[in-house]
Amino acid sequence: MDNKSIRRFTAHSPSHQRPPNSDIRSIAELDWDLYHQKLLSHNIKQNAKRWYAFRVESLLKTYPGKRLAELQAQDVGNFLQTTMSNPALKDWQALQVIDAIQILCTEVLDRNRFASVPWDDYRLGVKTIEPTHATLARESVTGPDGGPRFVKPREGRMAEVFAQFRPEMERFLVEIRARNYSIRTEQSYEQWILRLLSRHRDMKAQQLGGLHIKAFVDDLVVRRNVSASTRNQALSALLFFYQHVLQKDTGDLGDIAHAKRPKRLPVVLTRAETLALLNGLHGTTWLVAALLYGAGLRLMECVRLRVMDIDFGYGQITVRQGKGGKDRIVPLPGRCVEPLREHLVAVKALHEEDIAAGHGEVFLPDALARKYPGAPREWRWQYVFPSSRLSVDPRTGITRRHHLHETGVQKMIKTASQRADIDKRVSVHALRHSFATHLLEDGYDIRTVQELLGHADVSTTMIYTHVLNRGGHGVVSPLDR
Repeated sequence: MDNKSIRRFTAHSPSHQRPPNSDIRSIAELDWDLYHQKLLSHNIKQNAKRWYAFRVESLLKTYPGKRLAELQAQDVGNFLQTTMSNPALKDWQALQVIDAIQILCTEVLDRNRFASVPWDDYRLGVKTIEPTHATLARESVTGPDGGPRFVKPREGRMAEVFAQFRPEMERFLVEIRARNYSIRTEQSYEQWILRLLSRHRDMKAQQLGGLHIKAFVDDLVVRRNVSASTRNQALSALLFFYQHVLQKDTGDLGDIAHAKRPKRLPVVLTRAETLALLNGLHGTTWLVAALLYGAGLRLMECVRLRVMDIDFGYGQITVRQGKGGKDRIVPLPGRCVEPLREHLVAVKALHEEDIAAGHGEVFLPDALARKYPGAPREWRWQYVFPSSRLSVDPRTGITRRHHLHETGVQKMIKTASQRADIDKRVSVHALRHSFATHLLEDGYDIRTVQELLGHADVSTTMIYTHVLNRGGHGVVSPLDR
């Protein structure tokens, strides 16, 4: 690399971070000016360019005996896997590594030579789930003082409210967890209760009455213009607090009623649109999307699948602890069998590497890890879709490999729908809607579809019948006659 190129990369950068001034042959062979031009075309900020070059130099220094022409996709894959396994690497840094190496391989070197590198899979696993994530939030149910552990620490004004009404909030946690409410419900209820208490900090909690709750809910409707579902959620949270924490008779609340929710039709993709969407995905993302559509899974049900939940012999998947805490059986799509087998071979190799490195543990729910101390390292308990990143639990110091973060899947599917020019508002859940609708179109009875979806009431499943008679309930427009 000439002096001009070096100055371009190293402007305002510390000397120990300066790239490309090495006697390693591959670093000297690289056209750094071309790489700089590619960074410009991707609108990489000036202060980040030196870091991109630093990432590239790290790759090349990993294989000092190889020339650029000898660098292969497997070498790049091994480097990325090793780098991603560093639990100290932050999410944005991991993404920067992937971007820097992909630009090098596909735009400066030979795109075809590195076509087998699963760039999207690495991006999918960049974001790690945090301790407050729904999967981990109840791992430790007691705090350092022996009281209930709150899912998410509060900051600012809410922290003050929390401290002021801490006895009531601790009682709330005991009551809601005793009734086995979902962690998402607990988080949302806690938020609404704190909002109510923050408006009446000059009062004791026991002094709150029906008028205060009604005024709070009415204010949501009149001033904030919230939806009916948001109003109902807030009302349910405050009613729970009023009845089970303050232990007051709900009859004192007067005529407060839940709002009537409008009926919304689900977004359903046609079979052609579904195929176009899936054809725009590759690797792990395709496999996740194929299971969402082919088995009618919810997103969190899919990313939380364990190895033992896949039954190749019976061709089925066991969904455990689905919505409402229910288990159910769904079909394993035939088109997913071989890709899933190959995927699990790679996952098992990754797990064995973790074991060899002294890690290999996975999170187990419901205190199973205390009952079966060796289970967290067993293969059957591992996630089918593990993150490419290792995470260190700040509470226990244990290094684990969690499942994929759901937001990565959401972004990939949204991008694929845009590439497929689908004009509908495509979300991950649209694949589940499409699964149910296409089954009804194929003649399956609605009770069967209800069981596959895990709906408690068939009326919930009935919404998918809206397309069975085709446009406008089968009516032929007079304009067409």
